[in-house]
Amino acid sequence: MSIYTRTGDGGETSLLGGGRVPKDDHRVAAYGSVDELNAALGVAMAVEPTGFERELLEDIQHDLFAIGGLLASPEPEKVSKVLQKAVVSAQRVDELEAAIDRAEAELTPLKAFVLPGGTLKAAHLHAARTVCRRAERCLVALRAHEELPPVILQYVNRLSDLLFVLARLANHRADVPDRRW
Repeated sequence: MSIYTRTGDGGETSLLGGGRVPKDDHRVAAYGSVDELNAALGVAMAVEPTGFERELLEDIQHDLFAIGGLLASPEPEKVSKVLQKAVVSAQRVDELEAAIDRAEAELTPLKAFVLPGGTLKAAHLHAARTVCRRAERCLVALRAHEELPPVILQYVNRLSDLLFVLARLANHRADVPDRRW
């Protein structure tokens, strides 16, 4: 099977479970932004120190893949077997909050806005955070047209907070101070 199909050459794409939509459809923008976020996390994970919060970030990548699958399936009942692994529960949001709390316990409280940057690891986590915020905006735009499980927005909102805290933590562990605005 070839990676190219030529079916998207006219500006449309297929959805999981059937149907075609324009490539600028709100649904495509939402799952495309989630995919971009997943790739940005992959870059952040590839930067030294590669062991930094590795298990947490890998779990998040799996969650994002599940969210992308859910977003690409306007009729999930048609592809329920494929989507068996595509589950993101409220418990995962709680786990993100617990990770935020653990990271913040190592950090000094914020007293000013922080400029993105510092170590290369932190800079990539900050970049992933901004992609996360864009994905969140795309999800909100999609929600204006179609119903979404509330947990998806909760998860992505909490994830951007976690990425901010992890960027600060990466700098802290490398003895690089936050750059204040």
